[in-house]
Amino acid sequence: MMHADEFGFGTQIRKSPYFDATVRWGAKGFSVYNHMYIPRDFGDPEQNFWSLVNDAILCDVAVERQVEITGPDAAKFVQMLTPRDLSGMAVGQCKYVLITNAEGGILNDPILLRLAENQFWISLADSDILLWAQGVAVHSGLDVRIGEPDVSPLQLQGPKSGLIMQSLFGDDILSLKYYWLRELELDGIPLVVSRTGWSSELGYEIYLRDGTKGDALWERIMAAGMEFGIKPGHTSSIRRIEGGMLSYHADADINTNPYELGLDRLVDLDMEAEFIGKAALRRIRDAGVTRRQVGLIIDADPLKGPNTTFWQINRDGAEVGKVTSAVYSPRLERNIALAMVAAEHAHVGHQVEVVLPSGPTTATVVERPFFDPKKSLAAA
Repeated sequence: MMHADEFGFGTQIRKSPYFDATVRWGAKGFSVYNHMYIPRDFGDPEQNFWSLVNDAILCDVAVERQVEITGPDAAKFVQMLTPRDLSGMAVGQCKYVLITNAEGGILNDPILLRLAENQFWISLADSDILLWAQGVAVHSGLDVRIGEPDVSPLQLQGPKSGLIMQSLFGDDILSLKYYWLRELELDGIPLVVSRTGWSSELGYEIYLRDGTKGDALWERIMAAGMEFGIKPGHTSSIRRIEGGMLSYHADADINTNPYELGLDRLVDLDMEAEFIGKAALRRIRDAGVTRRQVGLIIDADPLKGPNTTFWQINRDGAEVGKVTSAVYSPRLERNIALAMVAAEHAHVGHQVEVVLPSGPTTATVVERPFFDPKKSLAAA
């Protein structure tokens, strides 16, 4: 067993406040995300999936760094960053948003949290939005302060997560609605808790506001969850692909626009507020897109793990797209994938060829998400 203090690539890759705890609890492998280690392996991804969908898992997602925006012009500034209309966003509310550049390309797809009238957190996927926001602010003429606070989220996800939260925080936590947040304390540890997560299951994100308390918080939650079958875990590729949830850099990037992903609902071109990319997104909407994201069922032996390269998609001998995220779902007993294909092939029932590392095979375009399309589990 490798000791935590021997593990690492030097100081430029940051360790989370939960790093030592995850190693103690059996983390076998790490990836790098927002210049930090994230546990990606606790031994068996399929067992991790079943723990998530049947019971509960606790995941170190401190890599979801927060960009904190405060100051008198905070609300106006945050609206500049996203095409989603935030005019109705209340204090205590969370929203899934896209951050777009001047060409309408997606820079990040974070959760936005509004903690106070003039205090927002952007809870990031994997890209450097702290730098982008500070750059946007320079010539904006707006009075804002932008920085990375001492905030490190955990995800507690799965059908038993509500019972564990009740055990930790009392019955009142059950009234917390989907995509809302609360400021709370646990044993004197300052937290923000939201009903959000990256699993499409019932779940909570617990944002630690004091990095020195990471070990204590992790152990406290694991102890409270024992009677409910909690396991240390990692965000599940299987479950998030079943749920059609995006992984930034895989399913979307700076050259992808919201319309290609079918995320028109996150773009409001009719609001008065200006935001970066508005003119470009109007042009894209009016012209129509040349490619679209689809779901695929891939005919092949069960995939051994998620894809580590983009797999070419062909039709009639010509390249028409790429598989962006693929995995075997033990629940659906199918190889499922998210893919980007030329618009003329983006029709349910359409057949294409996917070039797997083992060779070409057939795949069929299907509806996404693959499971629980109404998100009834997460929003229950």
